Amino acid sequence: MKKIRIGTRDSELALWQATTVQKQIEYLGFETELVPVKALGDLKLDEPIYELGVTGVFTKNLDIALIKGEIDIAVHSMKDVPTQLPKGMIQGAVLKRGLTHDVLVFKGTEDFFAQKDAVIATGSLRRKAAWLDRYPSHRVVGLRGNVNTRMAKLEENQWNGAIFAAAGLKRIGIKAPQQVNLDWMLPAPAQGAVMITLMDENEEVREVISQLNHEETALVTKVERDFLRTLEGGCTAPIGAQAYVNQEEGKLVFEGVLFSKDGSRKLTVAKKAPLEYAEKVGVEAANDLIERGAKRLILKDLLDDAEFKLYSTKKLSEKQKELIDKRVGVGDSDFIKIRSNRIAKKQLPSPLDHVIISSKNGLESLLMSFNSDELEIGQIHCVGRRTKKLIEQRLGKVTTVAPNAKALVEKLKDLKDQEVTYFCGEDRLDIIPNALAPNNNYQELAVYKTMLSPEKIDETYKAVLFFSPSGVQSFISKNDYKPLAVCIGDTTAQEARKYFDRVEVAKMPNVESMLGLANEIIRTEYLDDNDESNS
Repeated sequence: MKKIRIGTRDSELALWQATTVQKQIEYLGFETELVPVKALGDLKLDEPIYELGVTGVFTKNLDIALIKGEIDIAVHSMKDVPTQLPKGMIQGAVLKRGLTHDVLVFKGTEDFFAQKDAVIATGSLRRKAAWLDRYPSHRVVGLRGNVNTRMAKLEENQWNGAIFAAAGLKRIGIKAPQQVNLDWMLPAPAQGAVMITLMDENEEVREVISQLNHEETALVTKVERDFLRTLEGGCTAPIGAQAYVNQEEGKLVFEGVLFSKDGSRKLTVAKKAPLEYAEKVGVEAANDLIERGAKRLILKDLLDDAEFKLYSTKKLSEKQKELIDKRVGVGDSDFIKIRSNRIAKKQLPSPLDHVIISSKNGLESLLMSFNSDELEIGQIHCVGRRTKKLIEQRLGKVTTVAPNAKALVEKLKDLKDQEVTYFCGEDRLDIIPNALAPNNNYQELAVYKTMLSPEKIDETYKAVLFFSPSGVQSFISKNDYKPLAVCIGDTTAQEARKYFDRVEVAKMPNVESMLGLANEIIRTEYLDDNDESNS
């Protein structure tokens, strides 16, 4: 086998970790080479980690080197590695875990613990929140850099102390004259563990690296990282977790915590499980916290810190939220609720020669009354590509599709002396009936009712997404300020212009187009830059 190239950051601690891996590989009889790579987190020392706006600030450049084939493996402090690895990259091994706890290195006497104005330094949100939870009158200041840099900054400043990972200090041989173990502070998930990543396709190296894996460490760190991933927290949420195996009981023991960023609120969870069920514990513990309001706690912190706030009058999926600039705080709720109306079979003509369905709501409400086998349909005409896709999945082949009602009636203008049935909402627009009713045996059946479900929102939301005229009406019924209105289409925009000074319309009538427009406006006009590095 060729020489195995080991990618690493070039800090003293990272090189210690990489050298440890190197020795273990060489013990197995393989040649190696260390390849130091600068990390983004090392280059930007003037900003707290959680403000850099990207995940994996200490791993991204090593990931790129792996993908480009410049190195064969990358060695990381496992707590720095995002829970979702890039496509094609895998966790090759985890070394036996070192110390997991944090320590406080301090100056002078321990009297400052009882002082109201003590100053503690850390760049970690988790450590800051945990410290303020225990010592709410203290002040916590930011501290970045490698271990040696942080030690030097502690000496240079008038701080009482700074928080470090015990494993980091031990590995590079630093024994501070005055330090105390913070056993009460739950560590970061996977703290004290070293991870090796590589490309899945590199089978030869993968087989070598798998021999370095410490199974118990791999298990407990997986549980901790599952907890982190399920809570959807990274460097932007103060999350602590600790799992270990109690060999006497044959059980995995787990503790987890989620704080608000200021330490004023916290949610804790503790679990035990037999080893055969241990892998599920992290997800179960996170779901326990989610049921008790974890997502709301995380969202509130994100919104409080956001440079700009955007509100959607329709619930957004997680994938849709990922399309929004990370500097933007997002709130959402359904300002419109749909209630399906029951339709009797005798109300339907048989067969249904021409059927018009203008929305997903119309389709779903129709299928609340009938299954597809009960409907004898000739031709189906619809509005929207997504509605077409749903219809063809659940009902039958679509003959005609158009992006909006106006375009649909233009396509159907030659439809005369036909049986036409329009499945619509009670508040339907007049475009379709005005065009088709005079020249056909036309019937419309209101299969659903649109109900307003307004909420009063904070006026710090400077832009609002609207998906229908009814959504605009619902919003103004409880909100009397004038944000930027971003609308899904012209009909919605026409209604919005009655109430808002500025209305923008998406190029395409879909959520993705709306979010793209909102991103463009927010970045260029409100965030004073066009930098997409945070996207």
